Amino acid sequence: MRLAPVILVAALAVAILPATAGTASHVERTCRPGVLHPVGTRSEAFSAMVKGATDTFRRPGGVRLARFGKLNQNGYPTTFGIVGAVVNRACGASWYRVKLPIRPNGVTAYIRPADVRVEKVTTRIEVDLSARRLTFYRAGRVVLTTPVAVGSSSTPTPVGRFYVDQRILTTNPNGPFGPAALGVSAFSNVLTGWTQGGPIGIHGTNQPWSIGRAVSNGCIRAPNATLKRLFAATHGGSPVVIHP
Repeated sequence: MRLAPVILVAALAVAILPATAGTASHVERTCRPGVLHPVGTRSEAFSAMVKGATDTFRRPGGVRLARFGKLNQNGYPTTFGIVGAVVNRACGASWYRVKLPIRPNGVTAYIRPADVRVEKVTTRIEVDLSARRLTFYRAGRVVLTTPVAVGSSSTPTPVGRFYVDQRILTTNPNGPFGPAALGVSAFSNVLTGWTQGGPIGIHGTNQPWSIGRAVSNGCIRAPNATLKRLFAATHGGSPVVIHP
């Protein structure tokens, strides 16, 4: 099935941490030069969209880990979730620490601030696998709660802290993925041979009976009508926390 990428620029004030000077709201006010500072809160996160071919590094100025293009393999702008910043004397970022949408789950790396465009994100998704429930937050407040289908015992949904790395419209809204999908920076821990490495997504379904059950290949299925609302409201880079 072909998927059509959708680019959504956050309708929020863009908060950029300068590479050379200035103070930014998403790094704690008391900063120590050369030290990694955490970025983001439960109600506010930051994403980095690459401007062009971008190198990622295991540590600042260290060995290159991977190179990413401006667009991913689905034609969506490559997006990282920012989790920290190494700052300079003026409290500007000299490096960002980011989550990467690659295997193994949870890989982080460092990127140069000049290589990316930073956006503030106030939306967040939490998935409770035991309850088979998804909760969507905006600015820390619950906006939407829905039952979902989750991975089966043989193909479980991975647990951890991820982020939305792409927004995709399907070419067949009545197909197995429903009208749209939110790509998550997570991969199945068992389906390693699948196309694109077995990525995990939050999408609709043509099997409404499956909602509330543990029957998927690891993806999270929501009712199509609810998925449309979730898709429209969720920004790229939004944190996705999956609980056991």
